[in-house]
Amino acid sequence: MSLIMSMAAFALVASITPGPVNIVALSAGARFGFKASQRHVAGATLGFVLLLVLMGLGLHELLQRWPALTQWVQWAGVAFLLYMAFKLAADNGQVKASESARAPSMLYGAIMQWLNPKAWLACVAGMGAFVADGEARLVWQFAAVYLVICYVSVGCWAYAGTFLRGYLNNPAGMRLFNRSMAFLLALSAGYLLLP
Repeated sequence: MSLIMSMAAFALVASITPGPVNIVALSAGARFGFKASQRHVAGATLGFVLLLVLMGLGLHELLQRWPALTQWVQWAGVAFLLYMAFKLAADNGQVKASESARAPSMLYGAIMQWLNPKAWLACVAGMGAFVADGEARLVWQFAAVYLVICYVSVGCWAYAGTFLRGYLNNPAGMRLFNRSMAFLLALSAGYLLLP
């Protein structure tokens, strides 16, 4: 298998598997529709690719020198996930978005990736596997492959949410769905606290 195909396979497995970013994409698609959820999808993709490039260009060395930074990212990620879980659980389930309700923004998606330990692990593992010597050409090649795969993967979750939207056309159904997503986010946060 060629290097590009190996990179693509790694990116697909890391991007399409369930995680906090994908849960929010699913929820945004169900609540606000596919078009509105694309801001989150684009932000999450660009945020991840930026983290991947920085990791490939030397950020991992900083983390080795200051392991407390890794711990801080983990705790910030847990706090952010719990905050998002609370917001979802508290949502009233009104299917027609009110003026105050908005789909997650690009910045929100990017911040989610930067506070998502799954993203940090994927960056470290991916760079270790494909760009161990730090060659800039390979860093950018991997980032380009990841950009496409990550966007499509997170977009699939948003599309799945949009598909579910037809079944969640009442406040009670939407509340149940939102609370289920809140539970999954809280579970993700709890998982991060395990040793």
